[in-house]
Parts: sequence; structure tokens; C-alpha cells
Amino acid sequence: MRVDGRPYRTIWLDVDGTTVQVIDQTLLPHRFVIRDLRAMEDAERAIRTMIVRGAPLIGATAAYGIALAMAADPSDAMLARAYQVLLAARPTAVNLRWALDDLRTRLSPLPPGSRRETAYRRAAEICDEDAEICRRIGEHGLAEIRRLEPRGGPLNALTHCNAGWLATVDWGTALAPIYQAHDAGIPIHVWVDETRPRNQGASLTAWELGKHGVPHTVIADNAGGHLMQQGKVDFCIVGTDRTTRRGDVCNKIGTYLKALAAHDNGVPFYVGLPYPTIDWTIEDGHRDIPIEERNAAELSRISGRGGSGDVVSVDILPEGSPAANPAFDVTPARLVTALITERGVCPASEAGLLSLYPEQARAA
Repeated sequence: MRVDGRPYRTIWLDVDGTTVQVIDQTLLPHRFVIRDLRAMEDAERAIRTMIVRGAPLIGATAAYGIALAMAADPSDAMLARAYQVLLAARPTAVNLRWALDDLRTRLSPLPPGSRRETAYRRAAEICDEDAEICRRIGEHGLAEIRRLEPRGGPLNALTHCNAGWLATVDWGTALAPIYQAHDAGIPIHVWVDETRPRNQGASLTAWELGKHGVPHTVIADNAGGHLMQQGKVDFCIVGTDRTTRRGDVCNKIGTYLKALAAHDNGVPFYVGLPYPTIDWTIEDGHRDIPIEERNAAELSRISGRGGSGDVVSVDILPEGSPAANPAFDVTPARLVTALITERGVCPASEAGLLSLYPEQARAA
């Protein structure tokens, strides 16, 4: 995608062939800053502190984290240590484990002298594959959008959190169909949930939609149900950090409430996802998906741009009031209209997913 006319991905290799560069998403939308990742520990920190976030981008960053580790020390001990350190950075997004398993499987049989080159090559392949996967999700989602009938005026979509190109390597998952619809000349408008407590909708989704020229309006998280009751939402579309084999969807906290409201008002509720986000080892999302509990300071403090133009952070809770900060919730498959993948659109069910991924029948 483009920022001020220049094409960007969210992660890329510097000209030195070793340093990995990423967009620091904690500073958006007020500052556009590129960070250098020079060691495995830098990649772990970027994932843990959400300099990079979004399940596909977390996986790509972890892959490059292994490559950085192999550049420093291609030993078996370092490979094992890098795997464990990176795996612990974020517990919910399954793409992290998928990428680490992929790299470990490929590197373990190799002599140490061959691991650096192989790791960097595979990390680059994962990035290219993710961009292509998201483009194809966009194509299949566009076909679904073409079948929707607007209730007057442009088609109105509602999103939650950020599942655009900032959450992936390029294009995005949930936003890829919206970008392709906009580029195809379909009048479309997006209601952007602010997505407390980290405000990924207000800070990231609104920023990237604006850069692409897509009409949008930021709303409070609790406004979505009201808009659906008023007939002002034609469809909802979100991403996912982990999807079970029966179609339960784990996504940013608050997604479940949007799905309930959509179900009550007859609004289609779509989920865009790439194949590495499907966890074929899990059936029951409520029971088996670990829900990350993040620092309460994300809830008790809020940042923004002050009158001087500087970014400031302020307390918003009464002193002494405790806060809880679960980062994700699980939307049961029964509330999901359809899953939009790189292979096509299917019902949110084990049979639906296996119709697109028959090779997973044994794993399921």
C-alpha cells in the first residue's frame, strides 16, 4: 500500500541484507517512524510491545526474528532459545507458532553454516506469500460484497480493531475486500470502531483508510449496535488471530458483541482469514484458546496529540481503581455468516473449512 505516494509493506529487509525494518505502529497516526530490528531480541520486543501487531505480521516478524538469531549464532542452542523467546512474546495469535514451527522444521536438519541464508530466504517467502494470500482474500471478499444490496446510498461496512495492511504484510485480511471494492468503483463507506483500549481502529484503521481514500467514520465501540438497529450497516467484516477447526473466531476484545448485534439485526458478519490463522488442533475456542491478559495500564492511560503537537499520555481512571484488560474474545461459529479465505468463501464450520482445505482432514 502507499503512504504519501510511496509504496510500503509493514516489514522488509534493509539494503545491508541483515537488518529488518518495520513501521512502528505504536506511534501512528501522529508519527510515521521506521524501526530497525538488528537482533532476535529486537524482534521479540517489537512483537511484545505491539510495535508490530496483527496475527499475520506477528508471524512474519517471528520468522525474521529466527533469521536474525541465525545471523548472530546458527547453533542448535540458539535456534532452540530463539524459538522459545519469540513464542512467549504473544500467546493468542496462532500465526506466531506457525511461522516458528515452519522455520525450526526447515533449519533443524541443516548444518549451522547453511541456516542463516535459508532462514532469511524463508522469511522473505512468508512475507511474499502473506501479501498474495491477502490479495486473494480481497478478491473473494469483493465477490461477496458485489452480492450485497445497499440499503440506500453507499454500502456501509463496520469493522473492529485493525485487519488492514498494517496487520499483515500488505493488503490486509478484513480490509482487503474493502480496498478492492473501493478500487473497483463500488461506493463504500466504513464505520470504524475506535477499539478500546489501544484504539487500533481509531489510530490505525482510520489512518490507512484515509491514506487509500476510502470514506470512513470513526465511532465509539458501543455505537455499532445502534447503527445496525437504524439500518445503517450493510455488513460487518473483521479479522481473526486464531480460528478453530469448527469455525470459532478469536479476535480483538469486543468482536463478540458486534457479532451478537449483527445476528440480532440480520446483518451479515464476515471474517477474513489466511490459512495460517486456522488452528486445526483446536475444536472449542472458548475452552482451548489462551486469551492474552495485557497490562492494565493500556486501559487506565490514553495517549493523543496535545496542543503543542507532542504525543502525551494521561491517566483516565480514579487513583486506586483496578483494571482488567483481556485482549481477545471468542465469537462462536454460529454467529459468523461466512469465512473469507484465500481459497474462497465457506460457512464457519468444520465441514466448510474442510471443503476449502481437504488436505487437513487427517489433522482435523
